[in-house]
Amino acid sequence: GETFPVYNPFNNELVATVVDCGAKDVEEAIDSAAEALKTWRKVLPRQRAAILRKIGDLLIRDTARLARVLTEENGKPLAEAKGEVGFAASFFHWFAEETRRSYGDLIPSPAGDKQFLTVREPIGVAALICPWNFPIGMPARKISAALAAGCTCVVKPGEDTPLSTLELVKLCEEAGVPSGVVNFTPCSRDRVREVGQQFCDNPKVAVISFTGSCEVGKMLYSECGKSVKRVALELGGNAPFIIFSSADVEAAVNGLMASKFRNTGQTCVTANRILVQDDLYDQFMQKFLEEVAKLKVGNGLDEGVTQGPLINKKQQERVVRIVQDSVNAGVKVEVGGQVQDNGFQPTVLTGVTEDMACWKEEIFGPVASIIRFSTEEEAVNMANNCDRGLAAFFYSRDYSQIHRVYSALEAGMIGVNDVAISVAEAPFGGYKTSGIGKEGSRHGLDEYSNLKMVCLGGL
Repeated sequence: GETFPVYNPFNNELVATVVDCGAKDVEEAIDSAAEALKTWRKVLPRQRAAILRKIGDLLIRDTARLARVLTEENGKPLAEAKGEVGFAASFFHWFAEETRRSYGDLIPSPAGDKQFLTVREPIGVAALICPWNFPIGMPARKISAALAAGCTCVVKPGEDTPLSTLELVKLCEEAGVPSGVVNFTPCSRDRVREVGQQFCDNPKVAVISFTGSCEVGKMLYSECGKSVKRVALELGGNAPFIIFSSADVEAAVNGLMASKFRNTGQTCVTANRILVQDDLYDQFMQKFLEEVAKLKVGNGLDEGVTQGPLINKKQQERVVRIVQDSVNAGVKVEVGGQVQDNGFQPTVLTGVTEDMACWKEEIFGPVASIIRFSTEEEAVNMANNCDRGLAAFFYSRDYSQIHRVYSALEAGMIGVNDVAISVAEAPFGGYKTSGIGKEGSRHGLDEYSNLKMVCLGGL
């Protein structure tokens, strides 16, 4: 069959060629998943748990090898890649436990001769559409939940990064996942639309779980609406990061560095709109610029590199456009602002206003846009003045303020004095146009389960 190339984003070298699936290939994979569902849904929870746990163990065993594969196709620093493999393993370990806790309820009856109860059942075949920025972490979060619920799945990896997902699928097989339960359907960018349409139109697909842009998510939502197919959407963000005058400045700077520059700024929860209170601004800026100057751009496989390349030329051009449009509108470039090899220099922009591209658009690059503010109300209003609501962060040591602000912020996830908000144990998902549903946590099974009510009469 046809293939497509996978390139190293740092040096453009060919890493591998991968089979290029079309609609017919995906249809066959869906048929395989539907057939496997007949037996997989009947596998006992403790048996599914043992397999899920083993997948997590195999990920830990192969961390070094998998991290190298990940860095070669994605570009992120090797240390971050190793962390992502551990992140992936955590979901299999978590859902190995949760599969045994997919509880129903016994409901007090209004009549003496009947009883009401609920049971949870697997929804069916799940189509899992995964992004390129976490090419083993995101598929792991979806596959683990689907398998735990008793579903089978068809996995479409990001077009730029199919190799990490392929390695994960191989480990699923090694751990004892039966044939047809996890199906791998990579495709080139030219075939994304036809593959996505097959997922939407095929009646054997019960749910689509998608992580990616708001624009594509809305298209999938619209298409699935025609058949009332369930969708779980984890879409884009434009996260505010607020630093109040009571904040620990060093902690706030460290948090911002981790949030803004992780994966070269290519994460959906990265700090994009940074708000700093007036009386702390100068102290914060001095410390922040000192830390940004320490970042090193280069090959993610090289020792000491903290910033890899951007994923592809299109993404680099996007960052360049947003920065240039903002400069033309009057922004000041404090540091960076230029292309560097296949990446972009860590960049800090000041003099930003809310109508500028760097504030309105999700940059998905190493660009920190900063606005000063005077009052808490002003900061919260600016933070909420956005059609997205995935994550929001703020730093404060004022207990009353902390309660007020996390209550007022319109986002699905709030980081207070911390940015490491994505863990297997906690629900991940947003408000507004940032998506529908939750991944991870005990709520992660909901997207892949049906709740059935049973009324027992004649008792």
